Amino acid sequence: MSALHITKDNFQAVVLDSTKPVLVDFWAPWCGPCRAVGPVVEEIAAERSDIKVGKINVDQEQELAAQFRVMSIPTLMVMKNGKIVGRAVGARSKQQILAML
Repeated sequence: MSALHITKDNFQAVVLDSTKPVLVDFWAPWCGPCRAVGPVVEEIAAERSDIKVGKINVDQEQELAAQFRVMSIPTLMVMKNGKIVGRAVGARSKQQILAML
């Protein structure tokens, strides 16, 4: 499965109501480190059926970025039962991202 495109309209259903942990990638197309992390996030989405993986474009979803106080990108968050249980700012290796889960 590929990473889900998350918007304010589907955030409740995809992230908050999820029965699985959700890895959320806050990113933007102009961000170099985001483009480096993007393929890793997609790889994790394809390999792990026990979690959901979603991407939030901060330019298009400024409300969500503000709600979660995303000041720098990429910002990766792990959410379980609607709560943030892990957060990392900046590019991370696949192993570092998997360790968050």
